[in-house]
Amino acid sequence: MAETVPPAPVPQPRRKLSNLLVIWSFTRRYPLQLAVATLALVASSLATLWIPRTFKQIVDNGFAQGADTSKIGVYFQGLLLVVLALAVATAVRFFFVSWVGERTVADMRMAVHRNLLRLPPKWFEENRPSEIASRLTSDTAIVEMVVGNTVSTALRNLLTGVGGIIYLFTLAPKIAAYLIVGIPLIVLPIVWLGGRVRSLSRSSQDRVADIGAIASETLGAMRIVQAFGQEKREAQRFEGAVSRSFAAAQRRFGLRAVMTAAVIGLLFTAITLIMWDAVYGVAEGRISGGAITAFVITAGLVTGSFGALTEVYGELLRGSGAASRLAELLREEPDIAAPANPVPLPQPPQGAVGFESVTFRYPTRPEVSALADFSLDVRPGETVAVVGPSGAGKSTLFQLLQRFYDPDTGCVRVDGIDIRQADPAEIRGRMAIVPQETVIFAASARDNLRYGAWDASDAAIWAAAEAANAAEFLRELPQGLETFLGEGGARLSGGQRQRIAIARALLRDAPILLLDEATSALDAESERLVQDALERLMANRTTLVIAHRLATVRAADRIIVMDEGRIVETGNHAELVGANGLYARLAALQFNEA
Repeated sequence: MAETVPPAPVPQPRRKLSNLLVIWSFTRRYPLQLAVATLALVASSLATLWIPRTFKQIVDNGFAQGADTSKIGVYFQGLLLVVLALAVATAVRFFFVSWVGERTVADMRMAVHRNLLRLPPKWFEENRPSEIASRLTSDTAIVEMVVGNTVSTALRNLLTGVGGIIYLFTLAPKIAAYLIVGIPLIVLPIVWLGGRVRSLSRSSQDRVADIGAIASETLGAMRIVQAFGQEKREAQRFEGAVSRSFAAAQRRFGLRAVMTAAVIGLLFTAITLIMWDAVYGVAEGRISGGAITAFVITAGLVTGSFGALTEVYGELLRGSGAASRLAELLREEPDIAAPANPVPLPQPPQGAVGFESVTFRYPTRPEVSALADFSLDVRPGETVAVVGPSGAGKSTLFQLLQRFYDPDTGCVRVDGIDIRQADPAEIRGRMAIVPQETVIFAASARDNLRYGAWDASDAAIWAAAEAANAAEFLRELPQGLETFLGEGGARLSGGQRQRIAIARALLRDAPILLLDEATSALDAESERLVQDALERLMANRTTLVIAHRLATVRAADRIIVMDEGRIVETGNHAELVGANGLYARLAALQFNEA
């Protein structure tokens, strides 16, 4: 196996802070919580700036010669009250900001997911589901961080920084002016180093993602890995990914160490120089000792606030990029949608199906015609089998009939109505399907069985299971219908999974039944039992059967043979064998092999 080549980078959206308006459109739904969080934020900033002022009073009245010490207790009591107010305001701010952040993320996830459920399958062919899932998890996590922490941190630091500068000028205008000049000299190197650290952090995260991808791929294919004796090779591949991740992390924390040294060095150098000048001010009587104490504390708050703002800006840009990617999913509109005034389907359902001069090419394969001027009428209650070599267009019939795609030319009808004029949900509600690739959800057996008829009773579920020859193994499950089947039905065999899919389709009891290789994973005995049940259930419904195994379609009312998107033969089994065409050749190959 070749080394894993990192995928081509996905184009990143432009990181403009205006993209955060997408987040605001969800956050503003909770004005009360926002108001409480804002008031608490202002209160915590004011309390933070009040602490240096209280220390000034303590120093000036407690340490100066001849000072009146009778009021010292009052000042310390005031300091304790300020600290208590700061603690309460910070807790309230944290709770409500976190609540708004989590609520915003929950709303965005649900909105994106609802919109994704509207999009047709072809959209997911052109967009990677894994990348979409990442947007629903990692991007929304970034949004939660921005709303639940970054924005409030930015506002708090901004209020503290601006308020602190104003207070500094009331204490010592000259020294405050020096500080204003010095702040950029401290902040700019930190900004530059911070940008480098963020870049290395992204690289480190990518390498960690590589580890996860390799582990997921290997663990998901463990039987193949062990069957081909590739354990050592896979261990080496994983170790290589881990080594690359460690190297990226080493570069990141190495630069972070340099950044820490620069921050400490620049900050304390600035404080030392300020104190140097301040000492002369105290000696000359221009400033009190308490004012110097308050100045140093406030200067530290101001410098820290503006330094944190630079880091916050980077986080806001990350949040902007995440919001932009989520907004793209929210803006996606389905190509397949119900018309403004859908035509209702006839009642009661009849089950008639018609294809009229249909030509269709898949958007991802425009050079190949899946169907070419294809026409077919299926009468209500008729069983029509569709056979032919792979790529003949058999499964495309089901895709168009369920309106996952629209034909390029021609039309598809259900009960005489062009399905483009009807509501797709109503069209699909008249069909039940057993797909070739069985889908079992990571849920209980009951939920998997009733997926097409959620309100079905246990009696109906068991009846469908009996008809699909699934009841016996379902009763043997540890918790019966409540048994968790595992991801993808990992606790079931292939035949058991397919029988659950058959029972699910039967339970839906739709007038049109679509069977796509419905018995392909069954052993001979199970296939016989299921085929008997299907024949009984097909009696009063229209059934379209796709099959490669011709033995399963002998009893069909009509068999159509497809090749290269066209019908090349039509008839029953005996007629087609006697015609000595494509069907006869396929039948000779299969039955001779048997």
